[in-house]
Amino acid sequence: MDTLLHTPDGVRDIYGRECAVKNKIENAVMKEMQLFGYDRIETPTFEFFDIFNQERGSVSSREMYKFFDRDNNTLVLRPDMTPSIARCVAKFFTEEDMPLRLCCLGNIYINNTNYKGRLKESTQAGAELIGDDSAAADAEMIILVIRSLLAAGLKEFQVELGEADFYRGITDKAGLSPEQDRELRELIENKNSFGVEEFADSHIRDDNLKKTLLKMPELFGSVENIREAGRLSDNPGSSKAIERLLKVHSIIEEYGLTDYVSYDLGMLSQYEYYTGIIFKAYTYGTGDYIVNGGRYDRLLSQFGKNLPAVGFGIAIDRLMSAMMGQHIDVSVRGTDTLVVYSADHSKEAADTAMKLRNEGKRTAVQLRKQGKSDADYRAYAERSRIEKVIFI
Repeated sequence: MDTLLHTPDGVRDIYGRECAVKNKIENAVMKEMQLFGYDRIETPTFEFFDIFNQERGSVSSREMYKFFDRDNNTLVLRPDMTPSIARCVAKFFTEEDMPLRLCCLGNIYINNTNYKGRLKESTQAGAELIGDDSAAADAEMIILVIRSLLAAGLKEFQVELGEADFYRGITDKAGLSPEQDRELRELIENKNSFGVEEFADSHIRDDNLKKTLLKMPELFGSVENIREAGRLSDNPGSSKAIERLLKVHSIIEEYGLTDYVSYDLGMLSQYEYYTGIIFKAYTYGTGDYIVNGGRYDRLLSQFGKNLPAVGFGIAIDRLMSAMMGQHIDVSVRGTDTLVVYSADHSKEAADTAMKLRNEGKRTAVQLRKQGKSDADYRAYAERSRIEKVIFI
C-alpha cells in the first residue's frame, strides 16, 4: 500500500501554491514569446526512436525512456523538443520559404542516473526561429531569452555565448579523429588548461593553432576576450565564427541588454546538432543552466527540408527553483470567495455565486456540513488561500 502513495525516483507531484506559481511563470514566458511573433506548437509526448537517434544529437540511447507499440515499433518519451519540431516543420511546412517562428511548452523525459536530484520528468519552454541564417536571428534568440527570464520575474542572471564553429575551425584544420575530438572537447569544457596543453603537444603541429587552442580555456568573460580570439585565429572557420559573434553582440547592444551577456569560447554543447552560436543562461541558486540553446543548421535536412534554424529551451523547473532560492516573490491569485450555504438556501447561494463569477471573481460554493461551524470554514479558507467567506 505504501508504494501506491509515492512517485518513482526523478518525478514529483506539484500542487497548491507551487503549482500556481509554476503556471504563472510558464504563462509569462509563453506570453513574451508570443509578443515576439512566435506561434504555439504542440508535438507528441512520445515519438519513434529514430527521431532522437545519435545523429540528431539529443541524449544517449541509454538515457531515453523506450517502449514498444503493438506493431513492435520502438517509441521513446521525448527527451528534447527540438528534433520533434524539426520533424513537424519538415512535414507540414514543405512549401514555406519564409522564416517560421514557433514556441512550445511541454514535459521532457531523460532517464539520467548520473545526476542526483535532477528531475527525470521536467518542463521545458522553447522557441525556434527556422529559415533565417543571419546574425540578426541569433541575436533575436538571445534577446528573447533575456526578455523571457525578466518576464518570469528573474532579476540576476547571465547568458553565456559561445561559437561551435570557432572550435570546429580549429579541429578541422588540425585533422583530429572523432576520438581525439571528444577527448579535447572534454578537456576544454572542464577548463583543464594542463590537459589541453598536453593534448596540443601530442597532437597539434601547427604552432599558431596550438597557441589558439591553449588560449581557449581562458577565452571567456567580456566581449574584449572575443576580439582577442579574433586576433589569435588564422583559420577561416574560426575567424568567421568570431566575426559572427561580434555582429550578434552589436545587435544586443542596440537593445541595451549587453549587461546580461558574457562570452565563453570554451563552452561546447553536448548536443551534436549545434553548428554555430551556442548559449546557456545561469543564475544563483542552481548548479546547472536554466536555458540551453544554439544554431542547428543541419538538423532539418535530416528530415528532408534543408533549412537553417536557431532555438533554445528554458528549464522551467530549474528556473522556478532558482527563483525560490533567491526569495523572489511570485504573487498568485487564489479563490476570491467561498459561499457557504445551508440546504434551504441553495437558490440564493447559486444567484450569489453566478453574480460574483460574472464579475470575474473566482468563487467556490459549498453546502454546509453538519457539525461544521463558521470558524471551521474560515480556517479552511485560510489554508486554501480563499480571501473571503460568505455565509448564506
